[in-house]
Amino acid sequence: MGSTFDRAAPHPVLACTDSIEVALEIAAEAQVAFMDGKDKRTALLRLTRLDAKLAALRLRLMAASDDVAEAEGARDVAALITHHTRTDAGTNRRDLALAEALDRRWVRVASAIGKGNVNVAQARVIVHALDELPTATVPADVMARAEAHLVAEAAHFGPPELRVLGRRILDIVAPQIGEQHEAEQLAHEERDARRRTSLVTTRLGDGTTRITLQVPDGVATRLHTYLEAFTSPRHQGTGEADRIPIDRKRGQAFCSLMEAVDPQRLPAHGGDATTLIVTVTLDALRQDLGTGQLGPSDKLTAAEVRRLACTARVLPAVLGGKSEVLDLGRSSRLFRPAQRKAMIIRDRECRAEGCSIPAAWCEAHHWGDPWAAGGRTDLKDGVLLCSWHHHRAHDPTYAASRMPNGDVRLGRRT
Repeated sequence: MGSTFDRAAPHPVLACTDSIEVALEIAAEAQVAFMDGKDKRTALLRLTRLDAKLAALRLRLMAASDDVAEAEGARDVAALITHHTRTDAGTNRRDLALAEALDRRWVRVASAIGKGNVNVAQARVIVHALDELPTATVPADVMARAEAHLVAEAAHFGPPELRVLGRRILDIVAPQIGEQHEAEQLAHEERDARRRTSLVTTRLGDGTTRITLQVPDGVATRLHTYLEAFTSPRHQGTGEADRIPIDRKRGQAFCSLMEAVDPQRLPAHGGDATTLIVTVTLDALRQDLGTGQLGPSDKLTAAEVRRLACTARVLPAVLGGKSEVLDLGRSSRLFRPAQRKAMIIRDRECRAEGCSIPAAWCEAHHWGDPWAAGGRTDLKDGVLLCSWHHHRAHDPTYAASRMPNGDVRLGRRT
């Protein structure tokens, strides 16, 4: 007579997968849209918790399956899974790294994720923070307290907050060694940031260049601070500036920042401070026709050349009919710092009618006869305009007039 145990019972892990698969097939036929709101909430939260438990089981299995990968000739378990499931190789490699960390080093995190108290995203952040600690100098009991504290905080914080806590974990569990570790960590990050700093420019062929910049956090903070000096005042007014997306505002602010750089503070280039020279014919400059040449390949409209000539950052080389240089923007023809200070005291803000942008954010504009027509760069010929109105003053589609009180009235030509 045959025994009732002729066939061995499946391993509990396989039995679990069988049960889950059957349950999912049944649930797949259910109409979730008609669930009660309270039931939906309960199901969402429980499924999220079950997802963490299922992920923990998968990670434990990955950490114990080197023999399977070796038997099939796969590089590792991640490669095995990628080949058979057609899933993302990068994701599988990260999962394998997490599985090995939980199996070999961080058992409290592994236990918490197995109970559904920590999700995979939180576990990645916690493990990364713990792996960053200097195990050679931090005692084992401190490491254990750090792990326990981060696991406990996972009940209250998501991955972003845990990442911040992880960076300062020694200050919490061992203040006596936290400060030294933080200093060493910052020094390492600064060295690594300098090594990874790069700037790549790509000409797109449509008049624009894409700049890809990677810099240390401190430099990025300084750049944002400088750009805010150009973008923040735009919030004080109304009109087109309010409708400009913030990324476009920052791009325009970066262009303004480049114009505001003092060439005298740059390293010597060709025996002089680095300077851009724009060449343009005198007739083109006077008649708004033709273009100017900036460098070997970049062309500018005559109106843009005149606008740039209002600052002391670009030297305008005006050419006559035979291309002889008539004027190379001598410093006496451009507003001096002392003159600009006087205009700030006199004008206090943008002189465009109805504009209240502070003078510190404005640009000096030649109001009298332009220098191309023989005008002088005297204080009485200068007027402060914000960047937006300065562009309108040089826009041929706008008419500009001086009001009795000295303000500038701008209006689109009809």
